[in-house]
Amino acid sequence: MAKVVYKSYNRNEGSLFPVYLSDMVPAEHPARVVDAVVDGLDLTELERTYKGGGTSSYSPRAMLKVIIYAYLSNVYSGRQIAKMWQESIIYMWLGGTLIPDFRTINNFRSRRLVGTFEGLFTQVVELLVEEGLVTLDVQYIDGTKIESSANKYTFVWKRATETNKAKLEKNVKAVLEEVERILDIEQREAENEHQMTADEMQQRTDRVLERMKERKDVLTKQQKKAVEKIADEGVGKMREYEEKLDILGERNSYSKTDHDATFMRMKEDAMNNGQTKPGYNIQISTENQYITNYGAFWRPTDQGTLIPYLEGFKERYGIQSSTVVADSGYGSEMNYEWMENHDIEAYVKYNMFHAEDKRKARNNPFLVQNLYYNAEDNYYVCPRGQHLEYIGDERKTSELGYVSTISKYRAQNCTGCPFKGLCHKAKGNRVIEVNHKADEYRAKAKVRLTSEEGLYHRSMRPIEPEAVFGDIKYDHGFKRFRLKGMAKVSVEFGLVALAHNLRKYARVQTLEKPITTEPMVVAIPNTDEKVAA
Repeated sequence: MAKVVYKSYNRNEGSLFPVYLSDMVPAEHPARVVDAVVDGLDLTELERTYKGGGTSSYSPRAMLKVIIYAYLSNVYSGRQIAKMWQESIIYMWLGGTLIPDFRTINNFRSRRLVGTFEGLFTQVVELLVEEGLVTLDVQYIDGTKIESSANKYTFVWKRATETNKAKLEKNVKAVLEEVERILDIEQREAENEHQMTADEMQQRTDRVLERMKERKDVLTKQQKKAVEKIADEGVGKMREYEEKLDILGERNSYSKTDHDATFMRMKEDAMNNGQTKPGYNIQISTENQYITNYGAFWRPTDQGTLIPYLEGFKERYGIQSSTVVADSGYGSEMNYEWMENHDIEAYVKYNMFHAEDKRKARNNPFLVQNLYYNAEDNYYVCPRGQHLEYIGDERKTSELGYVSTISKYRAQNCTGCPFKGLCHKAKGNRVIEVNHKADEYRAKAKVRLTSEEGLYHRSMRPIEPEAVFGDIKYDHGFKRFRLKGMAKVSVEFGLVALAHNLRKYARVQTLEKPITTEPMVVAIPNTDEKVAA
């Protein structure tokens, strides 16, 4: 039987030549791409967040490399990043062997990068433009909801807050009016005509309490307790409601543990009961499956995010894409008008884009879009041949503040019409409402979307932003934010987006460059020395 020989195993054995960490990082490892890209970034804005004095700080370039690589490797927790930095050779090579604790990592991520990360992301995308991987001429836009780190049961609803505030105000006014009348305190008409604020409630209550000291035996025991309760609880509760409404602003909800998070319906619904959760509406633009822009919004619907999002793209790069591709969630009169005014070719669907081409809709002669319209004399004709004459316009303002003009048309006499049950269900003559301007924008959109180029963009959209979101959420497990607040959430998703781009970029670099055994020259941060890896 042959003798079994084992390789030498001695952990205490020394080495004749020093061992470099870079020797242990493969030449085609994604960490080398992260290292090279971050070394090429201008960190001036980030370095300005350091004031100097006191103890020395960890290198922002090293911190940035480690955090970006952690996100690229599906490590999102500050504690887990610190743990990997202690245990992984790759992390040590990127960030050095002076290892910060998780608090320092979280502080860098949630404070240093706020207000500075946008510029770093932009620099990386501009690098992709220089290498011909993206052009910024087209944006494939989509959105997804990502859950906040807030407790999902700490909700505050606007309607409930307004209802409770009105109820409290009504009860307090009733008590104070009665007591003021008994105590002969002059009542000001203005105090009862408008909504009572917490400060006004405090002033009126103090005034009543002062008069109660002078006339002790006038009020009943119950009336005294009611006034004292207003002073002890009512004023504080009113301040609480006012603070909640200030935080809510235009929103209908927020979380007590993350005031910027709004309750939304998520696709990830484990209980299948449509439960809302605190989260953010994340928008991205992609080109060649690289993320070229991103944004976090509190609005659950995509329609109200498109204009500020495109304005953010222009602010980031100084230019605007000539082509925008998006699904029907973005198709509105306001958005079509804005894009047309800014010379953007919009391949954006509208709500009825597919439904109106189905047989059921095409073959229904009673639908408004199928009625004959005489544009010259401005009237519609119903299937029986009766004219629906123009009776006036109505202006409607959306929740976003956009004003639309709705034209109304009414039939002359629907009495006895054999088609009335099929035509409409209202009593009396049929009245239809038409938004001619929106119809014009939809007609233009349909021409673009059904053209050869439109068909191409429609085929690309599912494999552009939708595929990117699928990769981020399901392949790499990013379904919940770790940080709280709009600014910090924006930084965190920016890290996710940057990591996605570098992951894809590293893959492209590996495919384009032949694997070689020749040593790679690696620059050591903060020194001029170079070593062979």
